Amino acid sequence: MKVLTSRFGEVEIDASRLLVFPHGLLGFARFRTFALLQPDDRGVFYWLQSVEDPELAFVVTDPTAWIPEYNVPIRPTELQDLELARAEDATLFAIVNRRDGAITANLQGPIVLNAATRTGVQLVLSDRSWSTRHELVRLPGAAAAKTA
Repeated sequence: MKVLTSRFGEVEIDASRLLVFPHGLLGFARFRTFALLQPDDRGVFYWLQSVEDPELAFVVTDPTAWIPEYNVPIRPTELQDLELARAEDATLFAIVNRRDGAITANLQGPIVLNAATRTGVQLVLSDRSWSTRHELVRLPGAAAAKTA
């Protein structure tokens, strides 16, 4: 199927690879179907592109690639909703932003997917040990620009 995007134009997506979020994402509840676009084979960042709105897309990454000890406590009811036997079977993503000369990730609101069924939810963690703006990397030149 063809998906229109504001960043990449028209993109061909295999319909069997679409991701469905039955409750949408936080703040975007009416948008439920997304495609995960990988700009290149070596990258660690992906685009979570809405199929319903070409303007709606989020940069996401696997948070465990940056923070190996990061884990998400998934409640039994959430596991059941996602049809997962164990939390370890989930695929995790975090929404990424550029802020104050750094790349940050929302680790307080992870995206949890069942890769087999291609369904997902965005959770809000009650544990405040992770931030909505966890710094992953400082951008080159950011420190100099800030102090100048």
